[in-house]
Amino acid sequence: MKFGTRTDSSDGSNVKGSTVGKIALGVVVVYLLICLVIGWYWSREPDMAPLIVSAERNQLVTGEYTARTLDSLMVTLLNKPGGYFSNDRFPPGLWLDNMPSWEFGVLVQVRDMSRALRRDMARSQSQSTEDANLAKAEPLFSTNNNRWMFPSSESEYRKGMDQLDSYITRLNKGDAQFYARADNLASWVGDVSTRLGSLSQRLSASVGRAPLIEGGKLGKTTPWMEIDNVFYEARGTSWALVYLLRAVEHDFHDVLAKKNALISMQQIIRDLEATQETLWSPMVLNGGGFGMLANHSLVMANYLSRANAAMIDLRRLLEQG
Repeated sequence: MKFGTRTDSSDGSNVKGSTVGKIALGVVVVYLLICLVIGWYWSREPDMAPLIVSAERNQLVTGEYTARTLDSLMVTLLNKPGGYFSNDRFPPGLWLDNMPSWEFGVLVQVRDMSRALRRDMARSQSQSTEDANLAKAEPLFSTNNNRWMFPSSESEYRKGMDQLDSYITRLNKGDAQFYARADNLASWVGDVSTRLGSLSQRLSASVGRAPLIEGGKLGKTTPWMEIDNVFYEARGTSWALVYLLRAVEHDFHDVLAKKNALISMQQIIRDLEATQETLWSPMVLNGGGFGMLANHSLVMANYLSRANAAMIDLRRLLEQG
């Protein structure tokens, strides 16, 4: 009596399926590790190295240093490692929420300065015609910061940079204007002061009791899960302001000296430079005011509050006759 041998094909398919599953899992793990390493590299903020403004700084005409600094801030924002993150839709950029907050802080300062250039600094008086290039650049820089396409945020910002470059070229040739007056500078300083005051309040509202608002009602506190975003927005704001204030100190030097405001300007820059110290903790700590853990948001708020107080004094000096 003969017995035939029976082969079970399901064993082979199970082995194949197991092998494919392991390969797929390995690919996913490797991909995630690569994203983790790239994400760590991309998350590093630009340092305070000098921006590439001009090889011959002394040959710049009045206002050109400020305009070139503004352009260099945008170049750094768009061309830093990993590029621009705020509108990313895929990993690892999608996972990096701190860097988009930093980018937004820089972008707000670019928008404020471009508006000041268009509204005040490039016009002789309120009834004069605004500069054509700046009139186009300012709304382009105001494009929503998280547009992915049709058109993307980056493409609109680069168009704005092209308009700003045209203004800089005309300014250097004497075909455009920049008026380094105290009232023009005071107007921009007021805008900066408002921004710093708001950021300082949002950082401080992360601990303790909610602030009082009009009518004796309690204002909003900053949720624990959002404080790191506010912290990095403040870092980006301060980073951009250090460069802009240095440029303003250069172009408005005579005005600041006449108003005895140079020391005030330099003190503001020193306070904002302190916000760029290395954060040694792997995360933004938000300990209680007198607790055992550090509170990075309150430290940042302290520097911003000091800078804001000096900004208020600076504006007062500029507005005095």
